[in-house]
Amino acid sequence: MADQVQSMESVPTPTARERARVLGASFIGTTIEWYDFFLYGSATALVFAPQFFPSNDPLAGTLAAFGAFAVGFVARPVGGIVMGYFGDRVGRKSMLLLSMIMMGAATMLIGLLPNYAAIGALAPVLLVTLRFVQGLGVGGEWGGAALMAVEYSPPKRRALYGAIPQTGVPAGIILANLIFIGISAALAPEAFAAWGWRVPFLVSGVLILVGLYLRFKVAETPSFREAEDEGEISHNPLLDLLRNHTPAVLLGALISLAAPVIGYLSAVFMLSYGTRTLQIPSRTMLWIVVGVAVVQLIATPLCAVIADRMGHKRSFILGAVLVILWAVPMFKLVDTGRPGLILLALGVAMFVQAFMTGPQGAVLAGVFPTKVRYSGASLSYQIAAVFGGGIAPLVATALLGSFGSTFYISLYVAGLAVISLIAVLALRFGSHADS
Repeated sequence: MADQVQSMESVPTPTARERARVLGASFIGTTIEWYDFFLYGSATALVFAPQFFPSNDPLAGTLAAFGAFAVGFVARPVGGIVMGYFGDRVGRKSMLLLSMIMMGAATMLIGLLPNYAAIGALAPVLLVTLRFVQGLGVGGEWGGAALMAVEYSPPKRRALYGAIPQTGVPAGIILANLIFIGISAALAPEAFAAWGWRVPFLVSGVLILVGLYLRFKVAETPSFREAEDEGEISHNPLLDLLRNHTPAVLLGALISLAAPVIGYLSAVFMLSYGTRTLQIPSRTMLWIVVGVAVVQLIATPLCAVIADRMGHKRSFILGAVLVILWAVPMFKLVDTGRPGLILLALGVAMFVQAFMTGPQGAVLAGVFPTKVRYSGASLSYQIAAVFGGGIAPLVATALLGSFGSTFYISLYVAGLAVISLIAVLALRFGSHADS
């Protein structure tokens, strides 16, 4: 179909074994990195406010904690720019290794960080700094992992291959929350608040070693190797991108706005809203987040397969329309305070947004030529992650505090989906699929 990415560059055909190795490394590596990133989100909702941002006003402490959470998203476009620049110059593989090292080191140091009671104002400063380093690392992760998978993919399975790294996002959420659930169940609340929350951050050190080993075993992508052989590597990918592809970067960011707002409201904001406002036990809310992530884990590749058949543009349009229609009913169900209905509300939301996240990797890869693809795809995705995801818990908390109703959060979600829908209609899908 005209709107579908039909083929990437003419490259030597990878073997089935090579493709399987790439998909495995992309999935496991992305899972580990998003485990690190979402671990911070879970801790933000449950323990960081009293540990690092003590305040007489619980809402103020929560806002400060979510503000620190959002710092990681501010860093993500910076990481996307820097790693995209070098990823387009020296290759995808080296930047994926660097991003994993940065994430692992920052996450372990958070686990060792003294709290406000121990070192005063230096504690939140160091926490925010480490969160910024996490953001730099993950900023280069998605673009590299998605491109690694897509540039190895068969022509008619671009969305499916690009969706495999995407499934690392819910897998990371599941892993982070299961470890949090296990530790909180094994320890008394006082022990968990004092030191137990640190254990999941320290576990990251072992997981990172596994991820690095797998990524060392993967070869550079055929597309990048061909570009090297033909002398088509850009000397300044960022300048080339901004001069020749700025509209594509902006449209790529706008089409990607609606999907992350669902994910981050479900995984982060709902933990705080459910426990503090709806008075649902934290362990129950963690299980709800795990259940929603399981839906995402299944829906993302399933919707990618559908997108490969129906067309990537049609899939994006369908996803945006469904998010608009579901925004108000979703929060109506959440506000019942019944765990089963909350799981239903968020599970449906996660399924419908998968019509956008499923083909997203293939779509953003097809928008840019090889020589600026890492830079362009990363920057588009990370801009959307900031405005569609990173600030979502902060915006939702502020709207709730100002108006006392989740209806305005529904309008916020629907508004982002409307913007994505308009951008989808304007974007030329797959315009560089055969560059």
